[in-house]
Amino acid sequence: MASIITNVGALSALQTLRQTNKDMETTQSRISSGYRVETAADNAAYWSIATTMRSDRKALSTVEDALGLGAAKVDTAYTGLEAAIAVVDEIKSKITAASEPGVDKTKIDKELSQLKNQLASIAESASFSGENWLYNTATTGAGTKDIVASFNRAPDGGISLTTLKFDASASVLIDKYDASRGLLTRDWPVVQPNGTAGTTSVSYYLVNANSDVAATGSEIKLTTTTSADSLAGMLLAVETMLQRLTDSASTLGAITKRIDMQESFVASLTDVIDKGIGRLVDADMNEESTRLKALQTQQQLGIQALQIANTNAENILQLFRQ
Repeated sequence: MASIITNVGALSALQTLRQTNKDMETTQSRISSGYRVETAADNAAYWSIATTMRSDRKALSTVEDALGLGAAKVDTAYTGLEAAIAVVDEIKSKITAASEPGVDKTKIDKELSQLKNQLASIAESASFSGENWLYNTATTGAGTKDIVASFNRAPDGGISLTTLKFDASASVLIDKYDASRGLLTRDWPVVQPNGTAGTTSVSYYLVNANSDVAATGSEIKLTTTTSADSLAGMLLAVETMLQRLTDSASTLGAITKRIDMQESFVASLTDVIDKGIGRLVDADMNEESTRLKALQTQQQLGIQALQIANTNAENILQLFRQ
């Protein structure tokens, strides 16, 4: 039935055109924003997951920064220890040279004094971002240092941080409060020869830092009357010191390797998370551009269909004019 009050064809064409325009708005929005799921209204589940993962991604970025800061602190301490090992090794050579008959021990002691000053300089300057793991002035010990290594999210939604720990008390070279806490200021007990028949227990320390709680042993220093037995005891103390310094440097080296591995893992994990978020919410630009072309064609056809439907009604009116 043809009617001039209710144009069924025009209404149908209009409804189709409205839906086409709506689809075009959605497609144009995806193309302009780059997102298939931009708001919770687009897909609540995917939007929620993506929002949470973006937050975790930002936390991982902070972890990367923390790892970089931790690596710098460890590298600084390791560099200081490495330099200290070289100096203590030189001190060991000087004491060995002093054991030779006819050597002027006072001149060698002057060299030892300069080497000790160098050790103090190394320990005090090995500081990064206000932290020094080789030089302690606090009444408390150096304690355990934490380096943030990872951000974790449990299946139940709980979050936690993983940290790398280093006992800095094992790397302190000089302690200004308590000499017994510094590798160079503490007493090192040794059993040295006593004449030609026996041995005696003696303690030696290398650096006198004028600590509040001082060492009770003898400082490693040379005079014209320093005996061969004392030189042997000093050599044993320096050797023990050197071994402890080497152990501490080895521990720092292992932590450095662990930090490097963790930095690589966090960087890879960050890329994977970015890729996962993209798969959930990013728009496929090839698909969207193709859809836009099709919708533009549908829009043109819809407009033409609406014009044709309205033209049919005008043709009916022409019958009454005749």
